[in-house]
Amino acid sequence: MATFSAALLRHLTEQGSPDRGGVVRVVDRLPAAVHPNVVAHLVNGAPGGPAVAAATLNRFDVAVVQHEYGVYGGPDGAEVLDVLAEVTVPTIVVLHTVLAAPSVLQRQLLERIADAADAVVVMSDTAAFRLREGYLVDSAKVSVIPHGALTAQRLAPPASFDPFAPPDPRPKPPVVLTWGLLGPGKGIESAIEAFAGLDDLNPAPRYLIAGQTHPKVLEREGEAYRELLHRRAEELDVSDHVEFAPEYRNAEALMALVRMADVVLLPYESTEQATSGVLIEAIAARRPIVATRFPHAVELLSDGAGLLVPHGDTAAMTQALRKILTQPAVAAGMKAAAGSLAPALDWTAVAASYRALATSLLEARAGVAA
Repeated sequence: MATFSAALLRHLTEQGSPDRGGVVRVVDRLPAAVHPNVVAHLVNGAPGGPAVAAATLNRFDVAVVQHEYGVYGGPDGAEVLDVLAEVTVPTIVVLHTVLAAPSVLQRQLLERIADAADAVVVMSDTAAFRLREGYLVDSAKVSVIPHGALTAQRLAPPASFDPFAPPDPRPKPPVVLTWGLLGPGKGIESAIEAFAGLDDLNPAPRYLIAGQTHPKVLEREGEAYRELLHRRAEELDVSDHVEFAPEYRNAEALMALVRMADVVLLPYESTEQATSGVLIEAIAARRPIVATRFPHAVELLSDGAGLLVPHGDTAAMTQALRKILTQPAVAAGMKAAAGSLAPALDWTAVAASYRALATSLLEARAGVAA
């Protein structure tokens, strides 16, 4: 969510734009470091914190509030309501999670958040359907604006790229890539098992698992999950072909990594996930995708940009990976299908949608005042 917020702010206020912006950062304790664009902090549980956060937001024309359960203080993050109650400028709330089966408290909280907002943004049709059918919200407030990504056209070629160099006659091992913050529920144990079923391919593929351990998982469990994955690769005798890349990458470096991949693998265990930034970035990079049938993947891949496999079916995952890696026409068709989806996912287009929504709210507020 922090990466999303930083990218949205950057593209709303990029060079040449008349817009300016600032960030009220939500933290559990005040950080020592000062971050660019951070104009205030909301320290969870701090007396008077919501009032200070709201007063800061009220210095701007529009407030864009990111929502995810557990980010804010209070039960299920209920402290966000204290902020919204004192924001007087038009407010856009971006819902990063819309649960299909929320608890009573989670449902009530989301309904109260939507009621306090002037506009509600979700990032997929699945999330919009859940919100309209499962919650008491004003459907006229709801807009679908996809998660943004850097598309391939906006990135420079890799530094090592030489258009005049002769082709390398040596076959390069194909790369299967999974990336994102690591932790239980990502399904990477199953992915390693599925990858082991490709040991007969020549050249043997590589499985690159890129990303840091999720901070909350790291705080609670250390690197136990990553160590489990290492052990699983050793047990399946594929540790020589499974590589971990735990270093942090900015958006440009990440997209350069994604462009190297022959297949992006999303083995998530969740059947709830209605929004996946990793999925959006893979489509924007025009990479063939294999994903479990989580809702956002079903929504975006059903027209040919990837292959869907049942949750927990490692044999089906192996078969899907094999199909893409051994049938160039299949991979080419997926890249073409992703290419038709990518323009709407570019951060410039996404920021323009947020700007248009903000403008409409300001115009509506001005009309009422007149």
